[in-house]
Amino acid sequence: MIDHTVRTHRSAEDFPYEEHLAYKIARVAADPVAVPAETTEMIINRIIDNASVAAASLTRRPVTVARRQAQAHPVEGKGATVFGTHGLFSAEWAAWANGTAVRELDFHDTFLAEEYSHPGDNIPAILAAAQTSGATGADLVRGIATGYEIQVDLVRGMSLHKHKIDHVAHLGPSAAAGIGTLLHLDVDTIYQAIGQALHTTTATRQSRKGAISSWKAFAPAFAGKMAIEAIDRTMRGEGAPAPIWEGEDGVIAWLLDGPDASYTIPLPAEGEPKHAILDTFTKEHSAEYQAQAIIDLARRMREQIDDFSQIDSIVLHTSHHTHYVIGTGANDPQKMDPHASRETLDHSIMYIFAVALEDGTWHHERSYAPERANRPETVELWHKISTVEDPAWTKRYLSTDPDEKAFGGRAVITLKDGTEIVDEIALADAHPGGARPFAREQYIAKFRELAEGIIDDAEQDRFLEAAQNVENLTNLTELNFTVSEDVLHRAPETPEGLL
Repeated sequence: MIDHTVRTHRSAEDFPYEEHLAYKIARVAADPVAVPAETTEMIINRIIDNASVAAASLTRRPVTVARRQAQAHPVEGKGATVFGTHGLFSAEWAAWANGTAVRELDFHDTFLAEEYSHPGDNIPAILAAAQTSGATGADLVRGIATGYEIQVDLVRGMSLHKHKIDHVAHLGPSAAAGIGTLLHLDVDTIYQAIGQALHTTTATRQSRKGAISSWKAFAPAFAGKMAIEAIDRTMRGEGAPAPIWEGEDGVIAWLLDGPDASYTIPLPAEGEPKHAILDTFTKEHSAEYQAQAIIDLARRMREQIDDFSQIDSIVLHTSHHTHYVIGTGANDPQKMDPHASRETLDHSIMYIFAVALEDGTWHHERSYAPERANRPETVELWHKISTVEDPAWTKRYLSTDPDEKAFGGRAVITLKDGTEIVDEIALADAHPGGARPFAREQYIAKFRELAEGIIDDAEQDRFLEAAQNVENLTNLTELNFTVSEDVLHRAPETPEGLL
């Protein structure tokens, strides 16, 4: 890996475009280096993982709206598939629909460093472009490897949340780079697409603050849609604002740390294989990633408590991110509100710990049901929980040493008689370093569980066979899954839109 220093440059400075971060990323994307076998194996796992969570969310309202929007853009002969349906649709709208389905339940993969990310969000846009272009499975694998590599590398070196910019600002460029790899585009074309994709996908983090709405699911899908459109425009000869990160009025100068700041972004050297996907991790539970280990901790600690009504307080000692984004440090009263949206409850570690402690399990639907959130004893317990930042956990969260890096915390449960029950966990059970790491068997089991009652058994078998043979596929529509009209009829009625 090569560390690249990225800073603002005045317009009058001599700053050749070959030195722009977008150009350096484009060179990585255009590098014809082979994809390592272990990277390919993990890409297969994540294709399966994305389909799992998309199936589980298929009839939810935001996913239904996105699907119906895509269905308003059918095409013949050259297009992309939409989960659950037959036929072909415009690539950018297929990416929109499938990206929303993948993201809706907050149940797919994650990478955390200076910034936060869900690198699996790259797959819907890259797959839609692959299907539309008639690319092969081997091309798709190369594109996905790039998408993961670029997003992870940006996340390692450049914080967005510090300035309340939503993390999908790293996704637009990574998806554009991945599509560039997929299509074997030249460096200059990819460079322009990266600039356009970044320029159109910067937004504030209000989408993840206060009353969190369904836009949280739409946001990465929008970034993927913009990446496809950016690629299309630049293939037709159009350009982008430049230098997009380093310009005098660019992202660093006005959206991030300012004109005097610099960042270090690691990127693979020419000819260096792309391994970044191996540093990412998926979820066993449908919740914000920082909640994964805490759910496992709650399930373990409940065995030491005979009567939950005797709990006086619970304090979770954890990282800066967990405390300030999904803990009481966020100062969001909605995170303590039993009438809050599912999206908000998903970002309340207090709610999540209370339910996991009481139930000893976590379910992507039942654990968020309104009747579950409004259970009086749960509300009482929930309101006894607070979080504090512990510098030691923050240090582990930000560590670049894989043996030290962790996303857990320590729980102190104080009973009314003064007894303290204390336990801690560093990694979620499903993490590669956890108690029960996810491998192919677990990805398939997750797919089977979430697809049950939605995708019939024969279609499940067909999809899994295609996904595991992705390198040899010549027809990438095989990576779609379809469901019966009876399943689609479970989706809610939604008002007509404009399109």
